[in-house]
Amino acid sequence: MTTHILATPQPGRTVLDPHLGRYAVRTEGMTASEIRALFAVASRPEVVSLAGGMPNLAALPLKTLSAQVARIVAEEGLTALQYASAHGLPLLRDQICDVMALEGITAHPDDVVMTVGSQMGLDLVTRLFCDPGDVVVAEGPSYVGALGSFAAYQAQVVHAAMDGHGLVPEALRAALRQARNAGQRVKLLYTIPNFHNPAGVTLAVERRAEILEICRAYDVLVVEDNPYGLLGFDGRTYPALRSLDPDNVVYLGSFSKTFASGLRVGWVLAPRAVREKLVLAMESATLCPPTLNQMIVSRYLATHDWQGQIGMFRESYRERRDALLSALERYLPPGCTWTAPDGGFYVWVTVPEGVDTKAMLPRAVAARVAYASGSGFFTDKSGSRQMRLSYCYPTPERIRDGVRRLAGVLQSEMDLL
Repeated sequence: MTTHILATPQPGRTVLDPHLGRYAVRTEGMTASEIRALFAVASRPEVVSLAGGMPNLAALPLKTLSAQVARIVAEEGLTALQYASAHGLPLLRDQICDVMALEGITAHPDDVVMTVGSQMGLDLVTRLFCDPGDVVVAEGPSYVGALGSFAAYQAQVVHAAMDGHGLVPEALRAALRQARNAGQRVKLLYTIPNFHNPAGVTLAVERRAEILEICRAYDVLVVEDNPYGLLGFDGRTYPALRSLDPDNVVYLGSFSKTFASGLRVGWVLAPRAVREKLVLAMESATLCPPTLNQMIVSRYLATHDWQGQIGMFRESYRERRDALLSALERYLPPGCTWTAPDGGFYVWVTVPEGVDTKAMLPRAVAARVAYASGSGFFTDKSGSRQMRLSYCYPTPERIRDGVRRLAGVLQSEMDLL
């Protein structure tokens, strides 16, 4: 048991944080995301940012949307600006079931719980299931926001390897077996099966049932995070893990990548017993998700060709993906490898041995290009030779210029080896 001693300011001494002795023990695992720290620098206009995963919203019908928002406030303002159920608006939950049906999910609206972005859903699920010291298995690398949530609840993350076809079943089985033999309690498998963040790979369809069977055998709940599933460049959708095992999969969804990230509208589809606890957790966290934002999304789904809009996003991101891959092929020094995603936002690059991408990052920013270093996507000090490049936001011309700058910095690093 850790004992905190309240810090007493000494005369003449500056106390940086007079509350240091008051914090809960769990705050010791809370650290700033490396990606968040990049935003201030990467937002400078002279820097080509290949770091953040900001959606490109230029294709949205903004004038039409602004008129509809005004109409919602004028005609339904007494509802839109009022408190509502922690469960979320019934009409939107019904519409979300239609969205998930594209991936083979059959769901009842009552089992959908609205959240403030899917990040809140992940936080609530972790709160419900993880005690300090419990184990969460996650792909290596894994989404930084998920790693932050697990750390905040003092869960231990064990990484399982991926390859070009996603999570390797035998690696998952080995991680679960090792944890059980060590007397550890594994609560969750956290996975991004489609167009993975940050790796860009997709879990092979033939592996999905096997992954679910392994988790069943080890009594592990699956948390399926799927913000990119409708953004496959060939228009293909993959069967959701939830569609294959509804009773042992909690599904996280979001409109951040397919509509508007600033609205922060996400959802959790959970088994019925879990759903009840999620609603209680939502009430304690935020009373209710924002009613106006939910109504904006609901009106958009009801009045717009939202599937056609997603098709426009896919074309935009495919053009940018192609620009990034061709630039990598043209400019990066020999010895570099990278993934070739079929959808989503990200390419995962591995550089030659001896180059540390985190140490190199300040020099890259000085050369006016930013990326996300690989170490931020692991909890076990891995990833020093990797970087995540995001192609979703910059124009193709800016992407090519950014890779050219990055290649120059990387070559200079390699010349010093």
